[in-house]
Amino acid sequence: MVERASTNGLQITQPYLDWRRLPKPILGLAPMDGVTDSACRHLQKKYGKPALVYTEFVAVERLQVGDWALLKDLHYDESQRPVIAQIYGHEPERFLWMAVFLCELGFDGIDINMGCPAASVVHRGSGAGLIRTPKLAQEIVRAARRGVELWRNGATVHDIPGLPAHLLAQVEARRNALSAPFQARRPVPVSVKTRIGYERPQAREWISRLLEAEPAAIAVHGRTLHQRYRGAADWEQIAAAAETARGSCTLVLGNGDVRNYEDAVQRAACYGLDGVLIGRGANGNPLVFRPDAEDLLAAEPHLLLRIALEHAQLHEETISKGHPPRFLPMRKHLGWYARGFPGASYLRRNLVQTSSAAEVEALLAPYI
Repeated sequence: MVERASTNGLQITQPYLDWRRLPKPILGLAPMDGVTDSACRHLQKKYGKPALVYTEFVAVERLQVGDWALLKDLHYDESQRPVIAQIYGHEPERFLWMAVFLCELGFDGIDINMGCPAASVVHRGSGAGLIRTPKLAQEIVRAARRGVELWRNGATVHDIPGLPAHLLAQVEARRNALSAPFQARRPVPVSVKTRIGYERPQAREWISRLLEAEPAAIAVHGRTLHQRYRGAADWEQIAAAAETARGSCTLVLGNGDVRNYEDAVQRAACYGLDGVLIGRGANGNPLVFRPDAEDLLAAEPHLLLRIALEHAQLHEETISKGHPPRFLPMRKHLGWYARGFPGASYLRRNLVQTSSAAEVEALLAPYI
């Protein structure tokens, strides 16, 4: 588990992440491309307190090409721990070296995306495309695990073939800024997030193949690749995945259409799961992870709008600082926050046209 110790009166999260010792059911924020950036994760963790958060997925190929934006996309702050870096691709060796890279950055876990249904990802054999190549999927998990072991045995960013100098320098700077416990060469678990099948549900067959590579956990989205996000998630197939993994060292979490805390807890119990990841249900509502959400909103009806303003301000301070066009992705979050009260549609139409935190604050002033 991720334990805590006191240093100079401050509570500091101590490594390492042990999936099997996390309180059950595990409730985590699902990774969502274009959504769960660092500012989003910070607010979700602060107000919702999910047990786990994941970065947006990052292509392993970006490491050797020296993508300048790579470290920006892998930014996190200490409040987000345990924080898991999610990566995708289709070449095992790249996963090995990316694992070393992520360990050097201090991540608590590494997750391999085998569920993205985007055509640009699948056509390269990555994401959910790996469901069709289970042997390659196994090799990728094992490669990432070998990368972690290399790092634990002393490998550093200097050992990564072809790593551009600017990335090497930035990683070293970030590693040196980590507190001592997170510089320690501790266990870093490798997990997988996937779907119940490619063209048809095949959870038992697919999950059994993944289990051979012994990932620490498998999060299963209850739709096939061909469904994308259409139709209802098939929780019977998720239950079949959990049953297949029973007795192994791998935990299984479900994902898809979860509405609130009670729903998540009930699904975990009903379908024999170790936990649940909440994705779209958390958009604009970090309180979805909390059993006292209704009480909090009853005491402060516009609490989510106050969080929305804080989110906009943090986004501007970190992600869009000095680059006003980068504020535009914040608009969708603002739209999600503004719902469920009289006048919400009017406010939402105005919020999704804002270009700065100051404009958001002016619109929200009458409510908060």
